[in-house]
Amino acid sequence: MNPNDFTPLISVVIAVYNGRATLQQCLDSVTQQTYARLELIVIDGGSTDGTVDLIRANAQEMTYWISEPDRGIYNAWNKALAQAKGDWVCFLGADDYLRNSQVIARMAEQLVLVPPEIRVAYGQIMLLNNNGSELYAVGEPWGKVKNRFRRLMCVPHPAVMHRCSLFTDHGNFDETFRIAGDYELLLRELKTRDAFFIEGIVMTAMRQGGVSTDPANTLLGLREVRFAQIKNGLRWPSLGWRVALFRAYIRLFLWRLLGEKQARRMLDIGRNLMGLPAYWTKT
Repeated sequence: MNPNDFTPLISVVIAVYNGRATLQQCLDSVTQQTYARLELIVIDGGSTDGTVDLIRANAQEMTYWISEPDRGIYNAWNKALAQAKGDWVCFLGADDYLRNSQVIARMAEQLVLVPPEIRVAYGQIMLLNNNGSELYAVGEPWGKVKNRFRRLMCVPHPAVMHRCSLFTDHGNFDETFRIAGDYELLLRELKTRDAFFIEGIVMTAMRQGGVSTDPANTLLGLREVRFAQIKNGLRWPSLGWRVALFRAYIRLFLWRLLGEKQARRMLDIGRNLMGLPAYWTKT
């Protein structure tokens, strides 16, 4: 059979907890896709803000949903994997959304071209500020980030398609992680194998700001990245990881010395001097 004749079933997983403010946009971005071979799985962590009522109102569009207390996002995703039937699986947070109604169809056209031995394919994500304005796209070709991935998370997970055999061979997400469980799962695969970059597709929009830009959370995330590396046999911290840790401590120092507002201005001055677009004052 010609691989182009195969139409993959794609499972879209949304994990949410008290996300009523943004969940409807996320759900609409999935249910309005033009691609037919798609299933939607929603895992709610026992929300108390009206999220469950919103899920019930959209339940006819879902293949499966549940609302009950969980142990974090990776526990929620593992619950979803027990229900997913897709050839490929992607994971969204309630703050994310698919960027346009054709993006899954465009991804599917490329997924049939991915060699069978490759089980991670990805596009780009568009970073948004808290007001929903676009900042810039993130995601680079695998050949450019392959070596860097062993040091830091540099594959945009909300734009990643996971072949179902990835979970068959490697198991589910490690629920002892709070931030870097997606990196740890991908590291199991990509420390010895390749990913496939789908060029020209910005798949997902992802909001920035709030706790996601807090230097203390960056430090926690970097520590978990290091734990993930140790778990996967990478015993010594790389220079790239140590540089990222140093920068995180510098940000934390500036936060405490100057206050958050002034620290953000200083950090963006530094980005501008390096030829990078503003980020900190935008989020």
